[in-house]
Amino acid sequence: MLRLIERARELKALPRSEQPHTLRGRCVALLFEKPSTRTRVSFHVGISQLGGEPLVLRGDDLQLARGESVADTARVLSRYVDAIVARLSDHGMIEELAASSDVPVVNALTPLHHPCQALADVLTLAERFGQLEGLRLAYVGDGNNVCHSLMLIGAEFGMRVAVATPPELQPREEIVLAAGDAVELLSDPVAAARGARALYTDVWVSMGDEDEAKARRKVLAPYQLNEQLLAVAADDAVVLHCLPAHPGEEITGELLYGDRSAVWDQAENRLHAQKALLELLIAP
Repeated sequence: MLRLIERARELKALPRSEQPHTLRGRCVALLFEKPSTRTRVSFHVGISQLGGEPLVLRGDDLQLARGESVADTARVLSRYVDAIVARLSDHGMIEELAASSDVPVVNALTPLHHPCQALADVLTLAERFGQLEGLRLAYVGDGNNVCHSLMLIGAEFGMRVAVATPPELQPREEIVLAAGDAVELLSDPVAAARGARALYTDVWVSMGDEDEAKARRKVLAPYQLNEQLLAVAADDAVVLHCLPAHPGEEITGELLYGDRSAVWDQAENRLHAQKALLELLIAP
């Protein structure tokens, strides 16, 4: 995992004209059931920069829309492409894709995990702080897929991840257990933010949660990432958000666009982290 982050930094440092064509002759299927800006564009551009060919597929482009099984889709795609990147509305689908595919399958987002975002987050923190061992990161808000992946990657790098959520929106218990002692579960966002080097949040109403929007906004209102939280964090703390953001809701505009924001570096780093990941998985 550390080597992947190091390679992402190497690729980021190279001008576009000097990017290695390590994916020349390789084709990667990009399967998107959900709308996407950063994930779709960063994978498409990254594959192209490394000399590969991205093949963008929507759910309704495939026979999946007419009842073909996920397993059969995986078997067929494996005969055509070198990897499958999938952004899906059901985590079970990506598990089935991976189980039936003969080529690597990358989780580009499911309701349970967002691992490619977490790779970009770690790359951003490594750029800012260097040493990640022992670094305290505070996540406040909904204990969702982004939170899950942050806890797991934080444990992998020896970070301390303080998670503050309302009781009814805590992260999944099995993922907390998998992350182990790296995670501290709290209900008080101020306690989570105290002394943290990074403050992180995500939207309050994710895709699929629209029917619960009013109730979610009410219960999450005390968890806004704002100046009061930043004031109790470390003096060099940065602000993180996986985007898209709703200024004035889960984060204030002053923090999102302020000089302590690392949000736009995060967004760019999706490109570099994913290029390193694809190299690791399918480069000759």
